[in-house]
Amino acid sequence: MKWQNVLKDYQLYLKIERGLSKNSIDNYTLDVEKLMVYLNTNNINLSPINISLETIQDFIYNVAKHINARSQSRLISGLRSFFNYLVFEDYRPDNPLELIESPKTGRKLPDILSEKEIDSIIKAIDLSKPQGERNRAILETLYGCGLRVSELLNLKISDLFFDEGFIKVTGKGDKQRFVPIVDLTKKYINIYINEVRNHAPIKTGFEDTLFLNRRGRQLTRAMIFTIIKQLVLKIGLKKNVSPHTFRHSFATHLLQNKADLRSIQLMLGHESITTTEIYVHLDKSHLTQVIEQFHPRKS
Repeated sequence: MKWQNVLKDYQLYLKIERGLSKNSIDNYTLDVEKLMVYLNTNNINLSPINISLETIQDFIYNVAKHINARSQSRLISGLRSFFNYLVFEDYRPDNPLELIESPKTGRKLPDILSEKEIDSIIKAIDLSKPQGERNRAILETLYGCGLRVSELLNLKISDLFFDEGFIKVTGKGDKQRFVPIVDLTKKYINIYINEVRNHAPIKTGFEDTLFLNRRGRQLTRAMIFTIIKQLVLKIGLKKNVSPHTFRHSFATHLLQNKADLRSIQLMLGHESITTTEIYVHLDKSHLTQVIEQFHPRKS
């Protein structure tokens, strides 16, 4: 059994059976490809069926010299998933990764922006250029609706239900949810649609895609990152800001303003409330207020 053949089958399994996004599939694929490169480099002729625990341990030990604990944990998790698939398909009787422990990484708290910092970034957009109105609408949507960058890129005009006050978002695993949208975000999206997008050449197949590049096609993830990085540099902000930072800020600011975790979970599209609970760790003042308001010995 050849690695490339099994890897193609695994990719189909991740797409069809598990409904993962292209980005997730690419990440899982990369984990397996790293192992394949190691085997080829060291002239180790072992198939996915007969590769041993010892060989995988040697591979992880070799890789661990060059990556941090969090990356090691991610790699082990990806390989464990691959060998679980082989067990599931009866290609092999066991998963060698079950006996390999991931390094302790702790829980990484996401970076967030203050409301003032978000305002400064958005105000730095040059609105004299057509893409300025688009970029403002993009950042207002990321922050105003708490979207992942992939969700923003895939947003359609037909997903906008402004009269009802919602947008339809397609998240991980093609799961759909309705997210409330505030009037300010609706205002800037409408300006972009009516004053910029309506006058742009749109390529066939992208007629319903909301945010377009100058060639009338869907924007890329890299372009969104670039837009944000340039604005952050422009205002001299010394923070590592990405599209996901706006999503984290959205959730944290809601929590600070007394929104409940369950509502935030639904808006973010988190499958588990445990994922949403990370924002509690960011806002210690919220916890202090809860104690002062509700504990019987508060005074």
